[in-house]
Amino acid sequence: MGNSKSGALSKEILEELQLNTKFTEEELSAWYQSFLKECPSGRITRQEFESIYSKFFPDSDPKAYAQHVFRSFDANSDGTLDFKEYVIALHMTTAGKPTQKLEWAFSLYDVDGNGTISKNEVLEIVMAIFKMIKPEDVKNLPDDENTPEKRAEKIWASFGKKDDDKLTEEEFIEGTLANKEILRLIQFEPQKVKERIKEKKQ
Repeated sequence: MGNSKSGALSKEILEELQLNTKFTEEELSAWYQSFLKECPSGRITRQEFESIYSKFFPDSDPKAYAQHVFRSFDANSDGTLDFKEYVIALHMTTAGKPTQKLEWAFSLYDVDGNGTISKNEVLEIVMAIFKMIKPEDVKNLPDDENTPEKRAEKIWASFGKKDDDKLTEEEFIEGTLANKEILRLIQFEPQKVKERIKEKKQ
């Protein structure tokens, strides 16, 4: 019965998702049906995820960023997202508490998954974000953050770290909660995603 290919969500997964997110049974069931329509196998591959993501950014190159987002969502590192991983990710990035969103952001920036963030990892994510910013929008950025290198430098300096220091999850979350400027610098992109999604709906 409750396998990923059946038409209904298993009771266990439904209960677990309701417990871990704010979504209702009706919302979850409706999403599951549309998830199965898009992904009849019950799983999203990285390529499918990149394709979905690129629809929101027809005039930029979101591939690198989408790969990092996918990695951070793929909880069991099997190269696919099942419905549970998809919903938990959706919750954490949209409806979650600030600390939950920052836990996700930490996993996004922790590229090698070793539990700390280096300055190079910050630069890697920021470079992926910059590929998604339109050139005319880059021109409007302040001088000290209008290249990936400058923005990574600014983020790193905001945490008071030396070049070869490492950043723990606790430092990342506490530092970002205490400094709205860091939040703006690391989160430039999700706000744009929301704007694009709104535009698509109108």
